[in-house]
Amino acid sequence: MSLTLRCRVTLSFGFGLLIVTSVLAFATWNLASGYMLRQREASATRQAEVNVRLVEKSLSSPGLDELLTGLTTGPDSSILLLSPDDLVTAGRKVEPSQLPAALVEHPPARDRIVVDGVPMLAVALPVAGNAVYVELFGLQQLNRTFAFLSAVLIAGTIGSALLGAALGSWTSKRALKPLAELSCAAGRIAGGDLRARLPDQDDPDLAALAAKFNSTAQALEQRALRDARFASDVSHELRSPLTTMVNAGAVLRRRREHLPGTAGTALELLTSEVDRFARMVVDLLEISRADQIDDPPPEEIALDALVRNVIATRADVPLELEPAVVLGDRRRLDRVLTNLLDNAERHAGGAVLVSVRVLGDAVRLEVEDAGPGVPETLREQIFERFARGVMAGSRGDDTGSGLGLALVREHVHRLGGRVWVEDRSPNGSRFVVEMVLRSSDG
Repeated sequence: MSLTLRCRVTLSFGFGLLIVTSVLAFATWNLASGYMLRQREASATRQAEVNVRLVEKSLSSPGLDELLTGLTTGPDSSILLLSPDDLVTAGRKVEPSQLPAALVEHPPARDRIVVDGVPMLAVALPVAGNAVYVELFGLQQLNRTFAFLSAVLIAGTIGSALLGAALGSWTSKRALKPLAELSCAAGRIAGGDLRARLPDQDDPDLAALAAKFNSTAQALEQRALRDARFASDVSHELRSPLTTMVNAGAVLRRRREHLPGTAGTALELLTSEVDRFARMVVDLLEISRADQIDDPPPEEIALDALVRNVIATRADVPLELEPAVVLGDRRRLDRVLTNLLDNAERHAGGAVLVSVRVLGDAVRLEVEDAGPGVPETLREQIFERFARGVMAGSRGDDTGSGLGLALVREHVHRLGGRVWVEDRSPNGSRFVVEMVLRSSDG
């Protein structure tokens, strides 16, 4: 799965700073640890050289043991005076066998060793009379310093990586904020909100983009309003002659028995097309009003009561209603339910169930029909204006969805909800309108 741009920028900042600080930490560790170790070895070697001169002067004196004890520098240090005939030790007990053979056999020499789990620095120097002076210095304090230094460097490296990631996240958020605003505004326009605009930008590089986007959105809004006004004006102009045609068709329909044969059939075709034309003009007027920007203030509506009122004017349809209050326009909701019921009667053999269900913070209005169902490839297309689906190009009896379902989607969108169609078991389809539930306490 590809990462988002913001995530990639964050990781790039964090990883880049991790690499840089790791290199610096590694260089610091090598320089600091090497310097401190060389200083400790040089100091131990100088002290051992001073001590061995004192030992050479006291080889024949009876106080050699006391001298060696006084030369030890701490509880972890040890001194061994090895000769072919004797062994003299002082300080921490160390056996000659615990010392590296090369250290004892080839003085002067220096080596870091571990004796009984304690890290030590062993310095071997030759002594007159074929003897070897070996002094062991404890390295615990130096190791603790190394441990503290490594912990600080590791913590600093991790901290700098986290700081780099935080800086990358903040920088990408600031840099991508105009893009997020553009995406949000474009999404609102795609969803039908033609009033969406980008805020004014202080950055000269972004000001031109915002101005161009806003001018394009304004032009699109003006064109949509002109199209809506045109549809409304045409529909109004058609109403008068259409009313005359409908009334004339009603008069002719009452005299159907006097027009047998081909003339009667032609009359039926004419009056059915006139009725269909009348419904289309009414829908055009309705959709032109639905496209208007200004809506009345929303009101609290008992959706279950509204469904009962609409169903009461129709044939008996089973109801499953849960109490639910929504915030919206009563006229739009009434039109949504009416159009869904008309669609079921016209194309799917009528509605078989109307229900209102509360699911968490949402309320669903569902209209189930007895039709053959809607193919999955057409479930978006049927909500388009004058969609005809698989019957496109035919002249059957009102086979297309016309403007009814397009009005449903427009009204539901203006109410802040969404609508879709799905299969119903065992057959038929279910139209679902989902809106935000408004509790009784507000």
